[in-house]
Amino acid sequence: MKTLLMSTALLAASASFAAAQDCDVTIGLVLELTGPAGAYGQAGAKAIEMAFNDINTAGGVNGCDIKADIRDSQSQGTVAVDQATQLVNIAKVPVVIGGIISSVTIPMLTSVTAPAKVVQVSPASSSPTLTALGEDGKTSGYFFRTITSDALQGTAAAKYAMDQGLTKLAIINVNNDFGLNMMREFTKAYEALGGVITSTTPYNEKQSSYASEATVALKGDPEALYLISYPVDGATIARAWISSGGPQKFLLNDGMNAQEFIQAVGPQYLEDAYGTSSGTTETASTEYFYKGFEAFSGGIAPDAPAADRSYDAGAIVALAVAEAGSEDPTAIRDAIHAVVAEGGEPIYAGPEEFKKALDLIAAGKAIKYEGVIGPVTFDKNGDITGPFRLWEINNGEVETVGQMSAEEVSAIKADVE
Repeated sequence: MKTLLMSTALLAASASFAAAQDCDVTIGLVLELTGPAGAYGQAGAKAIEMAFNDINTAGGVNGCDIKADIRDSQSQGTVAVDQATQLVNIAKVPVVIGGIISSVTIPMLTSVTAPAKVVQVSPASSSPTLTALGEDGKTSGYFFRTITSDALQGTAAAKYAMDQGLTKLAIINVNNDFGLNMMREFTKAYEALGGVITSTTPYNEKQSSYASEATVALKGDPEALYLISYPVDGATIARAWISSGGPQKFLLNDGMNAQEFIQAVGPQYLEDAYGTSSGTTETASTEYFYKGFEAFSGGIAPDAPAADRSYDAGAIVALAVAEAGSEDPTAIRDAIHAVVAEGGEPIYAGPEEFKKALDLIAAGKAIKYEGVIGPVTFDKNGDITGPFRLWEINNGEVETVGQMSAEEVSAIKADVE
């Protein structure tokens, strides 16, 4: 009888342990898997999945696997709001990662996550409006992003254009929050640096033809085109520009750093094409990600737009859940600051490093995640600062040709304002 009781107790303990391990922490993802920004969202989703897989291989968070409930925004704000509402109100997720583009991220933030006091982390939304929302107290500190603001990128692009001798430009920009803010910030800096803008032409997305926009933009005899767009529409606009006799010289925003865009336009037309992107400060995480992402993702290049910073968004969220010790959004919000704060033990990407991080957290010790894009900290508005990557297209490939430091960009911005 005593043996039977002991066996029963052991079975109960074993079942209890198994039940404790058989749990998931679900994080919501609302990403642009289809539509004009589909290439970004697909790369981002795979990168976040890789980060979660690495965390789970390391032992998971608080004894549980971290899982993604992935929803497609279709690159539309209204769809994103609906999907985020389901995740927050029905699935009860403590964190939503997304969107990629600002016109998706902002309505989710203002309509869903901020009112519900649920954490939202965007890997790639760069609109200055997101900073303004934080400054106005409308996010309560629940919003973060792993990309620098267009308020700085527009300045970096203006300086890079002048350095390349692109002193007389036409602008065609997508007619949304991202496109308008990037255009305004660029214009302010470019004209202050001595550049001439011959015309500014906004466009609406998903048109079958942009011949009329290209014709308007050609007025004033520009030497080049600054195209602020996404790969699909951007390729259609660039082809219309070339077909209309526009100079085959381009300045491009970060989203045009995509093989989808290059191949659709034709590499032979992009031999004088230059662009800027949020840059990286290389760490051991950068090396790890660049070695492993293409195989993990099934062929997506590690330098695909939004990939690197999406991995970091996923890693920071997962480590913050572990640091918080719960799925309480407020605790996770505070823990996001903690896991990247100065003074902690440096932690890099990958299962071995994450195992080290989880052990340190369990021991009550501080960590500092230094990610694929480099060491970052978040200010009170959830913003980061960092360098800008300068690139050009050569023989159909994007090549990095330099970097502009955050300090240099800030100094230029201060001078032109």
